[in-house]
Amino acid sequence: MKWKKIGLIASPKQFNLKWWNSYGMDPCTLKLYGDLYRVFFCGRNSKNISMIGYFDYDLKKLEIKKISKKPVLAPGELGAFDDNGVTASCLQKIKNVIYLYYIGWKPKSTTRYSLMTGLAISKNNGQSFKRYSRSPILKLTNKEPFSILTAPYVMKIKQNKWFMWYVSCNKWVNKDYPKYDIKFATSKDGKDWFQGGLTSIKLKKNERAVARPSVLFEGGIYKMWFCYEKKVGKYKIGYAESKNGINWNRKDYKANIYLGKKSNGDDKMIAYPHVINHKGKKYMFYNGNDYGKEGVFLASEVKKK
Repeated sequence: MKWKKIGLIASPKQFNLKWWNSYGMDPCTLKLYGDLYRVFFCGRNSKNISMIGYFDYDLKKLEIKKISKKPVLAPGELGAFDDNGVTASCLQKIKNVIYLYYIGWKPKSTTRYSLMTGLAISKNNGQSFKRYSRSPILKLTNKEPFSILTAPYVMKIKQNKWFMWYVSCNKWVNKDYPKYDIKFATSKDGKDWFQGGLTSIKLKKNERAVARPSVLFEGGIYKMWFCYEKKVGKYKIGYAESKNGINWNRKDYKANIYLGKKSNGDDKMIAYPHVINHKGKKYMFYNGNDYGKEGVFLASEVKKK
């Protein structure tokens, strides 16, 4: 597979919104109709607080049709796991109900931060959300004792069978330097999750992190895009395949999307991929330098002739 970069498609500089002053982290999508997708992302206000909003994007015309004038989900109550910011990670639509799996931010004292997974629910096509729970839906366990259980990708396999791939901290090297990989969880309803501590994507030698999985199921194969990092601030896109969704083989050479030119805003980093299949063609929403500070980027699959 090869990719053609379309470039930066949504930036806070395009709009004069109080809630969106910078960044456009972790884009994820909800199909509306035809070629129109609702793209959720994390923007930050002038106080650097993360909130979730969206823009409606036409994949045929490659243009924004609408943007949310206010956040669809704001930080939680003081003292909760998400009181310092929220970031969208993925969505699942079940009939007319939309599940938003999101990341809750909280500053810590002995380590830099806590990143835990929350769930919010919408019944109006994502125009607003209400929290399913005031607490995280992934829990600290003896196998996973660190407060980085985050960036999930959720897929409903069939009735009473859901899969989740998520980022899990293995250890803190120091207060500013966590190491984490991608683990696997299951559920019967998408709300209550069983964490067996199984690792899906392991760290390679000298890697610090693998992060933000995005999964498609095609031709009997689970295909995962993610990002990996050896040096802080230098994420690249990786790729893996699995027959059962549990045991994965990394094939990063198949990712085939690389750092861009300096003027494009993704010459130092390509991170947080979200891949969809639209009308037989794949599209990748992603972030560039500085963890998405400039906004949301897009690439499309180059189909073989």
